[in-house]
Amino acid sequence: MKTSLVSVLLILLGACSYFKPKQQEKAIARVFDKYLYESDIEKIVAKNIKGKDSIELVKNYIDNWIRQNLLLHKAEQNLNAEMLTTSIEKQLQDYRTSLITFAYEKELIRQKLDTLVSEAEIQEYYEKNPQNFQLKNNIIKVLYVKVNKKAPKLNKVREWCRSDKPQDRKLLEDYCYQFAENFYLDDSSWFLFDDLLKEIPIEAYDKEQFLENNRWVEVTDTGSFYFVNIKGFKIKDSTSPLSFEKQNIHNIILNKRKLQLINQMKEDVYSTELKNKNFELY
Repeated sequence: MKTSLVSVLLILLGACSYFKPKQQEKAIARVFDKYLYESDIEKIVAKNIKGKDSIELVKNYIDNWIRQNLLLHKAEQNLNAEMLTTSIEKQLQDYRTSLITFAYEKELIRQKLDTLVSEAEIQEYYEKNPQNFQLKNNIIKVLYVKVNKKAPKLNKVREWCRSDKPQDRKLLEDYCYQFAENFYLDDSSWFLFDDLLKEIPIEAYDKEQFLENNRWVEVTDTGSFYFVNIKGFKIKDSTSPLSFEKQNIHNIILNKRKLQLINQMKEDVYSTELKNKNFELY
């Protein structure tokens, strides 16, 4: 456990500039033979942080620096030389290797990855992998409006909410921006039924049965009316609709491309250096 703690501290502190003596610069803190200088903390305070917040941030940074280096010194004094030069050095080297490799892979992805995913690719992946798209929750297409009981034209709101006419939808939208306490009018997109239940005081003890039996719902509480028009639903454990999974599939395809790009790069490096005889097995 000690070794793990020290290795983390060395990783965090080992590369910092304050381990090097700085000529003609005033130190602001010291722990044994290590010094912290003003230039070491200049970049930790954002330009928009001023006054007491800035002072507090610097004080905390200095305090943490002192505590870390005291602990590091204590650990170095209590670990034998073999542990410091073998186990910890190996962990540092492994960490450095991982960081450099990760940075190269990230830059390779930035430069080479094709991020354009077509609708056809998304459709194809969806059709070939239906087992990956089983709903874990009930989803709905819904229009709902929450409006104060004292708001004007409540009968018109009820009528507009139930209508599919474009002109009525426009009237409803204009009304909602003026008078509604909350509303959701994008009834072409899928929406988690549980999210609707957080907004509206509907008692749905059996959610699946509720969805099977209700399309228009109107409820009230002490101060508001809730108008709900359920335009469509999918029960959990059924196949999720493509439109609900598009972004997920898009991300899956990109992640697969990233892995393929990295794996191909590794194979290319191996093959090239094998031909160049830059490594051997003994």
